[in-house]
Amino acid sequence: MAGVADAAASAAPGSGGEGRRGGAPEQQDSGRGEPKTLWGSGEPRPPAAGPGQPSPQQRTETLGFYESDRGRKKKRSLSDLSLLRFISAELTRGYFLEHNEAKYTERRERVYTCMRIPKELEKLMFFGIFLCLDAFLYVFTLLPLRVFLAMFRFITLPCYGLRDRRLLQPAQVCDILKGVILVICYFMMHYVDYSMMYHLIRGQSVIKLYIIYNMLEVADRLFSSFGQDILDALYWTATEPKERKRAHIGVIPHFFMAVLYVFLHAILIMVQATTLNVAFNSHNKSLLTIMMSNNFVEIKGSVFKKFEKNNLFQMSNSDIKERFTNYVLLLIVCLRNMEQFSWNPDHLWVLFPDVCMVVASEIAVDIVKHAFITKFNDITADVYSEYRASLAFDLVSSRQKNAYTDYSDSVSRRMGFIPLPLAVLLIRVVTSSIKVQGVLAYVCVVLFYCGLISLKVLNSIVLLGKSCQYVKEAKMEEKLFNPVLTATPGKPAGKQQSMFKSTQGISTDENGSTSVTNQPVHQKENMPSLLVTSSSDQFLTTPDGEEKDISQDSSELKHRSSKKDLLEIDRFTICGNRID
Repeated sequence: MAGVADAAASAAPGSGGEGRRGGAPEQQDSGRGEPKTLWGSGEPRPPAAGPGQPSPQQRTETLGFYESDRGRKKKRSLSDLSLLRFISAELTRGYFLEHNEAKYTERRERVYTCMRIPKELEKLMFFGIFLCLDAFLYVFTLLPLRVFLAMFRFITLPCYGLRDRRLLQPAQVCDILKGVILVICYFMMHYVDYSMMYHLIRGQSVIKLYIIYNMLEVADRLFSSFGQDILDALYWTATEPKERKRAHIGVIPHFFMAVLYVFLHAILIMVQATTLNVAFNSHNKSLLTIMMSNNFVEIKGSVFKKFEKNNLFQMSNSDIKERFTNYVLLLIVCLRNMEQFSWNPDHLWVLFPDVCMVVASEIAVDIVKHAFITKFNDITADVYSEYRASLAFDLVSSRQKNAYTDYSDSVSRRMGFIPLPLAVLLIRVVTSSIKVQGVLAYVCVVLFYCGLISLKVLNSIVLLGKSCQYVKEAKMEEKLFNPVLTATPGKPAGKQQSMFKSTQGISTDENGSTSVTNQPVHQKENMPSLLVTSSSDQFLTTPDGEEKDISQDSSELKHRSSKKDLLEIDRFTICGNRID
């Protein structure tokens, strides 16, 4: 107020400003040639200062604040610093989540993805286990019949004459080799004493058995990795066209290698089953608890690693194979225990809680592992439907007449599940546990075999129908009838293109004899004539979202880095990929 009074007193004489009310300051000449600021009565005017000296009441501006205001605010802030005001501010302060809407939406989607993982994963596991069951039942049901038909053809061949240059078809040769390997390894397993192995393992300490069980799991994966290569090498060596130059060591060495592999792998699985049987029969169940806790160690080794889509597909296949193998091992353990207790049904209920604990631990570990892997690597739950469609594509493509492999071999390559060693061990355990005596017992065996055949046929029909449904949902029908050919070094691209056209004409035949599924063929208008690739498996499994232009120049295709598709991933491709 003092500043306002001073301003009014200084402006009164000769200024002519008594009648002005408010408004902006005006500029007037002060007589010295300098402008003079006139202030309204409603606004404060700075006090006049002497020549060359600043007024003590003048306020200097520093960083946008006046010194007097800063001092006044400092006194006020000291009075406002109280505990009650701080608590009141903490209790009443607010914030708005919509300011970061994208972040919280992403977090919510992650939660929903983790909630969907158990359902989608179990769908894939359920479908994959029945695929393994179909390949496993094939060894006991259709393989003996196919071997019998192949031997009958070989014996009666002179009666009909040699109309073809081949004595037997390649598939028949492979069936005979599988049957002979199965019979030889079965008789070799009679020299392995199961009882002696059981008591030898039972005499070891718990820690030693725990280490042995871990080593057996690693050895089983290594055997499966190299074993399928040995069997494929035997099949190709036995069926390779004879016109080609000899570039192998012969069928006989490959055959002995295959027999040795199946025998050693069967013994390895027997040791696994025996260790699990010892754990079941231990008094304090400590060994079984330690072995089940080993599954949770798998979470530590898998969750905190970087996984791509193909690597997760590989892990899913491995989990399917591992779960099915554990089911067969539990069946062997139950058969051995029931034999020791004279097939008393009451003892089965004693084993039932332990069996449920093993199965529940496997399911829980798989769910937790896949849930966190998809969370850390930003993979959606819909990827499991793609994996299921890829497995269904293998089944449907193996039913075509121009299929390049048997379905059981396709499952072996994809999942690492080789049914021959497991079948040898199961036949050995069943024949030693169940004694067949009398005509009625043999009638029961025949009826049981007919039941297995019925189960195999029913399982195959249901799987084929479901596989066609999954292939249609994934829009992969065209790839069944229009396979992409591989350009061989000896043939030019023109010949390959003509071969592709002839194959395309065969697949679109009116009779539909090229496929058992009899699905309609949908031809693309602008379909590439040739795709040069160096991969062994040529079918695509999942439709790519981004269409890439295919160049006709082969030199450009050599330098193009194409992303590996799901069908090109077999059981052990993950071993060659670096996972950080």
